[in-house]
Amino acid sequence: MKYRRFGRTEITMPVITCGGMRYQHSWSDKDEGAITPENQENLERTIHSALERGINHIETARGYGTSEVQLGRVLPALPREKIIVQTKVAPAETQPEFFERFEKSMKNLRLDYVDFLGIHGINNQETLDWTLRKGGSLEAARKLQKEGRVRFIGFSTHGPLEVILRAIGSGEFDYVNLHWYYIFQLNWPAIMAATAQDMGVFIISPNDKGGKLYAPSEKLRNLCEPLSPIIFNDLFCLLRPEVHTLSIGAARPSDFDEHLRAVELMDRAEELVPPIEKRLTQEIERIIGPLWPFEWSKGMPEWTDSPGGINVREVVRLWTMFKAFELHDFAKERYNLFGQGGHWFSGCRVKDLDDAQIAASGGTSQLRQRVPEILREMHTLFDDKPKERLSKGG
Repeated sequence: MKYRRFGRTEITMPVITCGGMRYQHSWSDKDEGAITPENQENLERTIHSALERGINHIETARGYGTSEVQLGRVLPALPREKIIVQTKVAPAETQPEFFERFEKSMKNLRLDYVDFLGIHGINNQETLDWTLRKGGSLEAARKLQKEGRVRFIGFSTHGPLEVILRAIGSGEFDYVNLHWYYIFQLNWPAIMAATAQDMGVFIISPNDKGGKLYAPSEKLRNLCEPLSPIIFNDLFCLLRPEVHTLSIGAARPSDFDEHLRAVELMDRAEELVPPIEKRLTQEIERIIGPLWPFEWSKGMPEWTDSPGGINVREVVRLWTMFKAFELHDFAKERYNLFGQGGHWFSGCRVKDLDDAQIAASGGTSQLRQRVPEILREMHTLFDDKPKERLSKGG
């Protein structure tokens, strides 16, 4: 394992994190008696496998169903000074509600303190306001910090860049959990802003949200040779020293294997990554057009400003990855989350728009004439039964 300083926390973090949202028994809270011995054994083997490989940062959330309560069966038996534990609690309208959520987490984890507490899901202005206002969730977290029950406070986000930048700009947080990987690079300004404040930078779900890379298309696999898509994506992220750790939501011990091969290759990232990145860009140019890789996102409206509230930029991004790299299952799954994910996945689906709204959806982009055609194609290809998020808070 390799390690990086996690910003101003001064904690030495492994570049791979053991994320806790894939190995649990259920996405809903369940009594301990409902957890099968087989599932609990698998979770514990996964934790011990991570530790044996030097992955000593274990991350979970109140919104991850039985993850916390199952970790509470194994974490107290481990040397506390040798593990780094993070949980996340959603911001609340009132401090008593936030404290109640935190106490539930601590009861589940059976720990006296957590190293990192994330305000979970600062995804829009409302959740940011709940967090930062006087008497808000951040003030509650600070009280817990003074009591010694929390060492450092950060936030996680699936929100738009402008909200992330506001949260970072507050100067109140020690670290940020956010999305950024090869197929989603729009949050780079937020990473740079976090770096300027010496915050820790934690990348969420580079495997799954990064394109379902554990089951890549044959085309993407070929384009990433001699690496696998997972190894390329890991190295693409870790090539940047501003990125400190990647969350691997392991469902079983073997899920770490490919990422460990990426860690072994980190010293060669400057040699291995650029030729593959160039090849991927050239394929986008060949399939869609020479301007597309560099201009597609510029001028696309935020979903709050688009006709009918569609998340135009995200639909166009999904279409781009499908057309260029044949990420069919990924595009379909993500498209059918629209309208189902609340502030975790904002915007409506194309079928909810009329022709005039679709025609006006390209914003100020110089490629806006293509947007109506793209929206209609996405709806024709991928419209299916709306898909609920597995996690209501993750």
